[in-house]
Amino acid sequence: MTMVLEVDKIQTYYGKSHILDGVSLSVGEGELVALLGRNGAGKTTTMRSVMGLTPPRQGTIRFCGKDVTGAPPHRMAAAGVGYVPEGRKIFGHLTVHENLLVARETHGPWTIDAVYKLFPRLLERRTSKGGRLSGGEQEMLAIGRALLLNPKLLILDEPSQGLAPIIVQEVMRTVGRMKSEGISVLLVEQNAFLALQLADRAYVLGEGEVVYEGSATELAADTKRMEQLAGVSHAA
Repeated sequence: MTMVLEVDKIQTYYGKSHILDGVSLSVGEGELVALLGRNGAGKTTTMRSVMGLTPPRQGTIRFCGKDVTGAPPHRMAAAGVGYVPEGRKIFGHLTVHENLLVARETHGPWTIDAVYKLFPRLLERRTSKGGRLSGGEQEMLAIGRALLLNPKLLILDEPSQGLAPIIVQEVMRTVGRMKSEGISVLLVEQNAFLALQLADRAYVLGEGEVVYEGSATELAADTKRMEQLAGVSHAA
């Protein structure tokens, strides 16, 4: 399998605090990989390291075979990485349509019209300010904005956070569709059981280190390991 993303033994700090200690992971072409772990395990820091928001001090990050270690976020986006951060980070003072216009639309199947077709609710709310949208609508907008890059890799950080269960299911169906359309996905998610229903493989972080790597199906079936490694129950 051709690897789209390869993270090799990265060491990342916040000031003097050592957050990631030798984290390695990979995402193959058309693969959906879940990154799980308790709060504070280092999941978001891993995403920030990949995106160049908190560059690692040691280790390497390769995207489509090229060394991009420490590359700034705009370069990662231009290379083909779509990033949906925790908290969505949409522009609350802009309308839905203006938020989409801000995105750097690239050549490919994902256009603003395609985003509206994927999320009809956004079309209905196209003139509404981003700050007036529900959490679910904001998540749809953040995903749509990332898709306008026509990314080779989509990174999603806690897409289900704070959403009603019915909206979570809709968002996760969308994530599954991205995989079916050939986009590689790295999914950081607190709801481990839900993430593993979609994922091909999974990594679990514990205190800045990878403590599990393997089949998503096998991890989902091992309730005890789910509780120990992911810090959630099977019914979460």
